[in-house]
Amino acid sequence: MNNASSRSTLTTTQRKNASMCQHQPACPTAFSADREAAKPVAHHPEQGWSLLCNGVLLFEDTGELLPDGQIIAPHRSLTAEQVATAA
Repeated sequence: MNNASSRSTLTTTQRKNASMCQHQPACPTAFSADREAAKPVAHHPEQGWSLLCNGVLLFEDTGELLPDGQIIAPHRSLTAEQVATAA
């Protein structure tokens, strides 16, 4: 017997486990200033991104996507040549 009332679909906008960090000491949270120091749990250099254990998506251009959807613009440091050119 296949009736639609016996099936249910559960949808949620929040993750059950916001932090994937299982090691000690725990990595910085996604909202800490040093969030990029968290350990990668998935690394895809061919696609240009890594997922950190604090839920941050870190892109190779240094941009970030936080777990709440906030976007952090790329923030590469200047090379010695760029500093000399700017001066």
